[in-house]
Amino acid sequence: MKALAVVLAGGEGTRLHPLTDHVPKPALTLANGLRIIDIVLGNLVNSGIFSIYVLLQYKPQAIIAHLRRHWVPRLHGADRFVAAVLPNCSRGATFKGTADAVYQNLNLIERHQPDLVAIFAADHVYRMDVRQMLRFHEERRAQVTVAALPVPIHRASAFGILATGGDGELTEFQEKPRCPTPLPSDPGRAYASMGNYLFNRVVLIDLLHQAHRRGDADFGMHILPHLPRTHRIFAYDFMTNRTPGVQPFEEPGYWRDIGTLEAFEAARQEVTGPFPRFNLFNSQWPFRPFENPVHPPTESSLATIGAATSEVGHDVVA
Repeated sequence: MKALAVVLAGGEGTRLHPLTDHVPKPALTLANGLRIIDIVLGNLVNSGIFSIYVLLQYKPQAIIAHLRRHWVPRLHGADRFVAAVLPNCSRGATFKGTADAVYQNLNLIERHQPDLVAIFAADHVYRMDVRQMLRFHEERRAQVTVAALPVPIHRASAFGILATGGDGELTEFQEKPRCPTPLPSDPGRAYASMGNYLFNRVVLIDLLHQAHRRGDADFGMHILPHLPRTHRIFAYDFMTNRTPGVQPFEEPGYWRDIGTLEAFEAARQEVTGPFPRFNLFNSQWPFRPFENPVHPPTESSLATIGAATSEVGHDVVA
């Protein structure tokens, strides 16, 4: 099946101020020059998805410059590209939410006519072979698939929470609920959305047109909660995903949502050192797949790694 990826990288990251005073959250550096946005791009490209639009809004120059330097020269062609997309500022447009951002760029999706559209967040740290999620989606004859994993129940109110049947089909989607529904097999945990979605193209286009007519702008807040009653929507269990090169000392199913200063600092600690909980320097699954694998930083260099870097670009990457 032909897949097109749309990466959502336009959020301001207000809870990460002052680090995001001058750059957006996905432009923050994790370690040794790797930025948060390299994680999602590396996962997609390693999975054979080479048609990627990156939707930007807040202070986009740093990401535009980064894409132009590290990604655009290595992916070029009709179906091999990483392209940055901004709101149409000549009309005073802004992206009002995740769904609205994709709605404003439906022309790009219709231009490529993919079978599936992968809508992925740009501000998470994890390793995923997206092909396995695609197979799950196809085997279930799903119209929409949401990547999910268990989280402690006391933290679940920060996420979209999924209640599912035995085959993974959603029975309910709760966006940041005050009282999250626990897993039937484990009352101490709940099933959380990772913010990564697969949509059949025709279904996505129809849903976005409906949402626009209602004035709805967000996938998690407005669109996904209605789908268990109207569509075949499934949860893909991220804990079943397998990628090569993972070391025994790494945390199984590592995933971090970089939403706060504390979460960002914790992630930076977890990806460094001789036995990191998440090894960024996996030569079998590199987060910049077209370059020689980077080497882990030395102890002396760790002290000098900046939390954020500002770079200036002049136009939209095409």
